[in-house]
Amino acid sequence: MQEELIVRKADISEKDALTDLCMRSKQSNGYDDAFMAACADELRVHDSWFIEDDFWLAETSDGQIVGCIRLSMEKHGGIGELETCFVDPNWQGKQVGRKLFDQLIAKAQENELMRLGLDADPSAEPFYARMGFATVGRTPSGSIAGRTLPRMELNLNAGQGR
Repeated sequence: MQEELIVRKADISEKDALTDLCMRSKQSNGYDDAFMAACADELRVHDSWFIEDDFWLAETSDGQIVGCIRLSMEKHGGIGELETCFVDPNWQGKQVGRKLFDQLIAKAQENELMRLGLDADPSAEPFYARMGFATVGRTPSGSIAGRTLPRMELNLNAGQGR
């Protein structure tokens, strides 16, 4: 039997645990320590994420944090950005990402967003494609000079998706 997961707003007191989750999840894609050091600032959870964005986590019934997702929205314009999406390596493939993604889509629809964008890790591109995102180009990495990332978008008005 699969354990029941709870998705709830992340709390600023969980910042260190969430940073650890983001780092472990990213490194599970096969990145070495030098790459991880270069990305550390970009992966570190910031206070502003809790204040300015919608930031959720998934946890087990015993309180283990197993995933997180973050949505930022333009105040006017109907566009959102999936800023953060990480799942504990031991929980990947167990519907954690989908459950978090469902929360993100519900919030986007509640706010009448027309489109979501994201800069995907290349290894996560297939997951986002399954969630209905399409690759629309490349964008420079925020932490690795010369590296580009898949730029993906989801049109929320086209009936795309999951």
